[in-house]
Amino acid sequence: MLSWALSFLIIAIVAGVLGFTGIAGASAGIAKILFVVFLIIFVISLIFGRRKV
Repeated sequence: MLSWALSFLIIAIVAGVLGFTGIAGASAGIAKILFVVFLIIFVISLIFGRRKV
């Protein structure tokens, strides 16, 4: 999931440099959402991964 967020971030940067502001904004938004989802899943796995059965 983190690799997808980085991919969309790179797409946003390239689109921003080339002047495609709509695509850059959309890609940056998707990258932010994917990064937040990654962080939430990471924290949940840290919490529940430490449990002893």
